[in-house]
Amino acid sequence: MAKKVNKTALNLFLGLALGSISLVVNTGAANLSALAQSANPKKCDIYAYVIDKDPQGLNVRSSAGTNSRILGKIPTNESVQVVASSGNWVQVTDATAGFQGTGWVALSKLGTSTRGYEANGVHLYASPSQQSRKFGRVPKTTQVKLLGCQGQWAQVEYRGVKGWLKRTDQCGVAVTTCS
Repeated sequence: MAKKVNKTALNLFLGLALGSISLVVNTGAANLSALAQSANPKKCDIYAYVIDKDPQGLNVRSSAGTNSRILGKIPTNESVQVVASSGNWVQVTDATAGFQGTGWVALSKLGTSTRGYEANGVHLYASPSQQSRKFGRVPKTTQVKLLGCQGQWAQVEYRGVKGWLKRTDQCGVAVTTCS
């Protein structure tokens, strides 16, 4: 009976020890992943606007991540220039109101639209290049979900279709059609 209790206690101890090691290793890997993600941002040069509905405004942070220091806030519908992307975060500057300077915001809190000058809408491209395949259209003056950016291209989603918009087809202003 004592052997059975000792074996159960040993199994419990080993399970807890292995679980703790796994937690430390996984947390370390996640931290390294976050560091690697923010260490190699992609350069961008697009405009977007704040879609965050928080009445206090969108938090602008010192680096990519919710644990980073808040530098300021940008109100809803204000435009920003996106100058870099790193995973689910983008570096912004030149806000039309609120925070002045450069900082990081959550990508999901920004949006963009299509321009209003093309009667048939604008093309979605398979990759950030005009030489890539055109595979769909988005109607003019339509808000699309912003997924990322590379150079002057915005990766977007419209009705479940993901593609790239060239800069001349993007409208990073919430209160106009950019036509």
